Amino acid sequence: MVPAPAPTPPDGRAGIDAALVRRLLAAQFPQWADLPLAPVPVDGWDNRTYRLGEALTVRLPTGPGYVPAVAKEHTWLPRLAPHLPLPVPQVLGEGRPGEGYPHPWSVRRWIEGETVLSAEPRSRTALARELAAFARVLWAAPVDGPAAGEHSWYRGGPPAHYDAATRAYLAELGGVVDTRAAAEVWEAALAAPFTGRPGWFHGDLAPGNLLLREGELAAVIDFGTSGVGDPACDLVPAWGMLEGEAREAFRAAVAQDGGTWARARGWALWKALLVLTEKPQDGDPVREENLRIVRAVLDDHAAHG
Repeated sequence: MVPAPAPTPPDGRAGIDAALVRRLLAAQFPQWADLPLAPVPVDGWDNRTYRLGEALTVRLPTGPGYVPAVAKEHTWLPRLAPHLPLPVPQVLGEGRPGEGYPHPWSVRRWIEGETVLSAEPRSRTALARELAAFARVLWAAPVDGPAAGEHSWYRGGPPAHYDAATRAYLAELGGVVDTRAAAEVWEAALAAPFTGRPGWFHGDLAPGNLLLREGELAAVIDFGTSGVGDPACDLVPAWGMLEGEAREAFRAAVAQDGGTWARARGWALWKALLVLTEKPQDGDPVREENLRIVRAVLDDHAAHG
C-alpha cells in the first residue's frame, strides 16, 4: 500500500552535500568534524539528513519555508519528550548559517530503527493502535507551545486556509478523480469547525516519520510541522497507510468525533490532490498512491460522513 522509497538521489540536492556539511561542522562543531559522514538511505524532502558517526545526525533545511522548524524543535522537543511514550529527536546543537549555506541547521542524536517506508510492521493493526496511543498522549501533553500557523504549514488550524488551492486542484483534476464526491468531502471538512481544547499535534505522521524496531513502533521523528491546535491533521494516516481492520482499529483507538474525522478527510484530500497536480504522469508510483488515498477518503466519507 505504501510505495517503496525512491532511490536516494545523488548527494547535492538543494545545494547541500557532504563537503558542505563537513565545512559547517569544522567551523562550528569541531568536536564532531572528523566523524564518518554519509547521507541517510531514505531522505525527506524538507530537510537533508546525514548520519554522523554512530550516534549523531546532521539535519539541514532545503529551503526557507522549512527554517522555522529548526528553532521550534530545538526549543520544544526537550519539553515535550518527557511526556511522550516513545523517543523523539534530541537536538544536541543548533548550527548557524555559514560556508555559503544560508539557513540554521542542527545536530541530533541518532535514533535506531527503520521507517515504515522501508520496513513492514509485524501487524498493521498493531501499528495502528501503537500510533493512536502515541497521538493521544501527544495531544494531551501538558506543555505550552506555538499555535498553529505558518510555521506548521497551517496544519492544526482550519483546513479552510487551503480552500482556494483545493478548489483549483479539483478544477484541474476533472476526469482524474471523482471531483463531485471530492467536493462533498471538502465542504464537509469546512462545515465542521474545531471547538475543542487546542493540544499538541505532530502534523505529519507519515510512514517516513515513524521508526520501527522488530516490527513495532519505536520512535516518531520530524516535528517540523508540529504545534498546538486541532488534532485532525494527525488522523491522516488512516488513509495514508492503513486500511480495513487496521483503519478501524485506529479509528476506535483515537476516539475522535465525527467533525474531527471530517476535517481529517479534508486534510488528506487536500494533500493528495496537491501531489496529483504535481505528478501528471500516469503510472508514476507516487501518483498511483495518491489516487488510492483519494479513493479511500471518498469511500470513508460515504461510509462514515
